[in-house]
Formats: sequence, structure tokens, C-alpha cells
Amino acid sequence: MSHSPHVTTLRVGFAPIARTTFDVPLAAEAARRMRAALEDAGFAVAGSETLITTQADAQAAVSALSGEPLDALLVFHATFVDSTLSAALAGGIDAPLALWAPPEPRTGERLRSNALCGITLSGHALKRAGRVYEAIYAPPDDPAALDRLATLARAGRARRALRGARIGRIGVHPDGFETCSPHAEALRETFGVRLIQLELDALFEQARAADPAAVDAVADDLRTRLANLDAVDPVATRSTLSAYVALRDLVAREGFTALAVRCWPHFFTELGGAACGALALLADDHIPASCEADVNGTLTQLLLQAISGSPAFDTDLVDFDLDDETVVVWHCGKAPLSMADPAVAPRAAAHPNRVKPLLMEFPLKPGRVTLARISEATGAFRLVVGAGEMLAAPMSFTGTSGVLRFDRPARAVLDTLLGEGLEHHMALAYGDHVDALLAFARLVDIPVLRL
Repeated sequence: MSHSPHVTTLRVGFAPIARTTFDVPLAAEAARRMRAALEDAGFAVAGSETLITTQADAQAAVSALSGEPLDALLVFHATFVDSTLSAALAGGIDAPLALWAPPEPRTGERLRSNALCGITLSGHALKRAGRVYEAIYAPPDDPAALDRLATLARAGRARRALRGARIGRIGVHPDGFETCSPHAEALRETFGVRLIQLELDALFEQARAADPAAVDAVADDLRTRLANLDAVDPVATRSTLSAYVALRDLVAREGFTALAVRCWPHFFTELGGAACGALALLADDHIPASCEADVNGTLTQLLLQAISGSPAFDTDLVDFDLDDETVVVWHCGKAPLSMADPAVAPRAAAHPNRVKPLLMEFPLKPGRVTLARISEATGAFRLVVGAGEMLAAPMSFTGTSGVLRFDRPARAVLDTLLGEGLEHHMALAYGDHVDALLAFARLVDIPVLRL
């Protein structure tokens, strides 16, 4: 098993455009500086430094870049241009679009680049065409501007991750859990996600037939991470670990990106273990997996993972203290071990209601967190977004729990949760990813609700 975070370099297509009646040497130097600033900021840059000045140049750039796995396309306005070059680039390259123009010194002499006028023409034409773009007016090495580009690229990386993603739905959601009811066609149309239905019985057969050596290897690894693995029911624990091996093998065999698994009561009554521990291990492998067959929850975990580069997990909001402005986030014990508070040793545990292992028991580590949900509470997709600080605190309840202070007042969060009829699962990831999530919502054209 891999326990280190997946760090993916953001890949940007670079297309510097100019008009030859302006100062071409100055434009070439500006393009060189822009590309160097991108590389210094850690972007992987695709595309030529050569200025694009004609429609033939633009079509050559489209041919070179359209096959690249780009997280964003930067059309750099090195001088004044009309909208034809940017329109050709934007129309031929399927990537989130940023327009950038550098300021020009007020020398009292000739206007040598007039890039701001050019980016204005480009923006107008693209807006009229219904194209989403980010407009940046700043020197090439401006840190805040480079951060804006990185935010757009993270959203683009997430959109790429969802397009063509295959979510395996194993079993169906419990009765009365409309929060977990999926709409396969809408998922494909809006996000490019494909939903594949599978049966729980087939998974259980694969779990019972899991390679004993592979299950032993997982158990040996877990003994280095859980202080008391051998103190919980060994038969039920092995059932959970066998399910993890079966799920991991299923993902590899069928090319799934993520899973939505019906957990209770079948894992307890038919397989003899708990799904929670298996799903926690998958999360640490960067395979998002929700319980209760919550497809939109899985989708949101995949979105957060793609943006953050680290695991996400689905959690319930189970308690609000309106006096001290804190909220308890909790789930039975399916958070990835990478989220454990380093000051507390994680423990193996049994399910609080079904009294079977394997669950991961620990308080969540302190730090900045983002919560999100692809919601269908209104009958259409909407992105719910919130952020706050996870506090260093003892476990509020057995399983996996954390004490969170939202950026907004707890009363406002609670009123939004209940008043908007939101789903009971929220996906959680560490770090502040609100801006990238908002950019993603613009890219896929869905509204946003702030928690």
C-alpha cells in the first residue's frame, strides 16, 4: 500500500500572441520572462516561446497543444492583438483558459505593446461566445497572479480527473437515504463521469476468494500503523481486509477511478466484517470510496482529491455547539490513517452498533480543512463549499471524529444545512481549496452554495 500523497505537477499550455506592428523584440522578451516565471513557479509548461502572430501560427499551436493533457491554457498577450488569435486558440484547445497581459511602463514615448487593449478585445469576444476565462493583468513574475493561474489549473486538473472517470457502484443505497440516490445520465452530461452498477454478492465472493498472502501483507502493514490490531476479533478483521484486497483488485481489473459501496447491514451480516476499514485503506491509496452507496459523495471526494492532491473522505456533521462555535464531524471509522492526529496513536476498533471490526479510530489532525458536496437537494447539481479549522481535540465519539470551527458562524452553517435540505455526507480534505472549487464550478457551469 502507498501512504504518501500523490503530488501532480500542474501542466499549462503557453501561447504568446503578438502583432508585428508593435515592438516585436520587447514582446519576445516579455514572452520569455512569462515562460521563465511559469517554470520558476513549478508549472510544467508546454508550447513554444515563439510568438504567435498569424492564423497559421495559431493553428500550428493548436495542433501542438490540443493533444497535451493540459490543466490550463495561458494565452499571453505580449502586445496588442485583435480577438482572432485568442479565439482560434481557445476554440481549438480544450483546457481552462487564462488571458494574461503585462502592464506597460509610462515612458512618455511610444506605446510599445498596448497589451491591455488586446486582452480587452479577447475578453469581449470570448464573453460574447459564452466562454469561461480568467483574465490577469500583472507582470509575469507577480506571485498573486501566478497563484490565480495555479487555482485555475487545479480546477482544470479536477475537471480532467472527472471526465471519463468510472465510478463502480456496488449495491444500492439504503431505503430512506434519498441523499445517496444517483442520476447516471446527469452525471455523465455534467461531469463526464460514468457509473457502473455491480452487485454486493459478487464482491463478497471475491473477498472470500482473496489471495491469503495479499491479505497477510495488508495485515502486516497495518500492525505498524495500528497499535492494537491483534486485540480485535481476528476473523472479522480478516473479512474486512479481504474486502479491501477484493476492492483494490476490482479497481485495477475494471479500471475504476472510485467506488460507492453499500456497507450496512450486508458487510456485517453476510461477510462478517465492517466495510469502514476497507474504505479507509482505499482512501489512503487515493481511491475515493463512499459508504451507503453514495455516488455523489464519491464524486465529491474525487473532486477534492484531484484539487488537493491528497485523500478526502465523506463525513457526517453530527453535533453543533452554538456557544463555542464548533461542529463535530464524524464517521464510524473510515477516514484514511493519513488524517490521524499525530499526537494520538490510531487504534483498531469495532463498529459501535454492530460490534465488528475493522474500523480506524482516532481524532482528526488539526489544520485547515475544506468541506464540499456535489448536492442535488434542489433536483439539479449545485456545489456546496465551506472551510474552517480542525482543532486539536480529544475524540468526541468513538470511530473517527474531529472538532471543527467553520469560517462562518456555527448558527449560519446549521441554518444552511437544514434550511437548504442538504445531504448528510460532506467530503473533507485538508488545506484551503475554496477558490479552486469555485473555479471548478464555473468550468462546469453549476451554481455554488457557501456553507
